[in-house]
Amino acid sequence: MDELEQVADDAPGLVGAVNSLEGLKGVETELIGKNSVISRMRRGLSALDPDDRPTAGARINEVFTGVQVVIADRRRALEIAEENTLLVSDRVDVTVPNHRVTLGTEHLLTTVMDEVSDIFVSLGYRVATGPEVETAWYNFDALNTPSTHPARAESDTLYVDFGDPSDEMLLRTHTSPVQARYMQDHVPPVHVVVPGRVFRADSLDATHSPVFHQVEGLVVDTDITFADLKGTLEYFAKAFFGDGRVIKLIPHFFPFTEPSAEMHVSCFACDGSGCRVCSNSGWIELMGCGMVDPNVFEAVGYDPSAVSGFAFGMGVERLAMVRHGITHIKHFFENDLRVLGQFV
Repeated sequence: MDELEQVADDAPGLVGAVNSLEGLKGVETELIGKNSVISRMRRGLSALDPDDRPTAGARINEVFTGVQVVIADRRRALEIAEENTLLVSDRVDVTVPNHRVTLGTEHLLTTVMDEVSDIFVSLGYRVATGPEVETAWYNFDALNTPSTHPARAESDTLYVDFGDPSDEMLLRTHTSPVQARYMQDHVPPVHVVVPGRVFRADSLDATHSPVFHQVEGLVVDTDITFADLKGTLEYFAKAFFGDGRVIKLIPHFFPFTEPSAEMHVSCFACDGSGCRVCSNSGWIELMGCGMVDPNVFEAVGYDPSAVSGFAFGMGVERLAMVRHGITHIKHFFENDLRVLGQFV
């Protein structure tokens, strides 16, 4: 019985020294497990004198129960401590500002291209698209651009080698090939606007890039005149830059239009009085335009004596740079959120 009393005396200290639930399991096994002193003594009760068994058995049970109580108390204490530790480590400070995920937005060039397209769609135009890798016939020949024209040189145009020298392919230099394709597939009247990406062998500078975007328009019907072109472009200038804008058309040359012109719009920043935006001229050069050349109609199968039409084309980057005061075209392609975030 001395061993049993020693267990009763040592149990509180052994259990109290344990600092983890895992360690408590080990002490519990040592004190009341199958190989513990208490278990051995229970198994040895049958060897005692019958008169001594009740007293010994009662004491063994008393010590066993006491040890169980000490272990249970320590287990509750350790569980509470463990839970408190977990609460501290996992706590959330609701006063700390939360991390906001920045939502993506459309690129400025996309919004400008869509805005321009929407202006013409509101007039009844349809949006047309076409391939970016184009044949030389659609890109040049169908648009009345002769083989000797400088624009067809490799210094200006990016050609694609598909292994067949008879099939001259290139990255389209403008979206005008879509106009030719559309006319081949549709009979007049035609009212289309063509937004898209184009490619030229240009060196990167403040206003030029080898890859840029255009929006072109085409109207074909009977009795279309230059006055219709002027009225349409004046409407666009007011819709895009605001009421009060006026335009002027300056004679120019393009292979696929005759007569041709450059359209200038009165400066929206200074109302024509002269400022940095318009280089103190009061006018901003915006696009090229003109009446569709009869040779273009013949190339796509239209009768030049029966129909007439006009076409125009503008650079999306130029529109965005002028309206938003962007000084270098590279800002559109560097994906700097500090820049792009200004136009959300």
